[in-house]
Amino acid sequence: MSEREPSPGAVTALLVAWRAGDASALDRLVPLVYAELKRIARRRLRDTGPGETLQPTSLVHEAFIRLVAGQVDWRNRAHFFAVASSTMRNISVDHYRRRSSRKRGGDAVRVELTGEPASGAAPDPVDLLALDEALTRLERLDSRQAKVVELRYFTGLTDDETAEVLGCSPITVQRDWRSARAWLFRQLESTS
Repeated sequence: MSEREPSPGAVTALLVAWRAGDASALDRLVPLVYAELKRIARRRLRDTGPGETLQPTSLVHEAFIRLVAGQVDWRNRAHFFAVASSTMRNISVDHYRRRSSRKRGGDAVRVELTGEPASGAAPDPVDLLALDEALTRLERLDSRQAKVVELRYFTGLTDDETAEVLGCSPITVQRDWRSARAWLFRQLESTS
């Protein structure tokens, strides 16, 4: 961990203090989590293609407004980023739906579902709304697998961090990740 990166314990302590009503804890928390929230926002928006009007900074600010307004019982740093990522998913999908409805069938926003940072060979992109709908269906079938996708792919948490948030083992996370990815690929192939 670099000197500039806050320890998970420091972030967790501030989340607990904020939850307990210490307003100054929120002021100290923001600079510690902002860079990571921005990274998550960039990851969410990286594959939306040309013409995207939602910017990472705007996505972070909108998500943070919702996070501050919500009454969440923050457990730890990983839980905070998981909720933030889920909030960003909802914001970005809503934004795309509003934009698409104005365009009346404009070009679909495409995202990659590789689970790994983009490398030399670009995988086939996936429609953002189709992915959101598939994740919603997966959530009804197996909510933990859907949460694993959310935490691993969109939030960028490690297996260990994902396991901590979900209260299971890293092996379970790895098994769920493989299964969820295979299921999502089948669902997305059937819609294309």
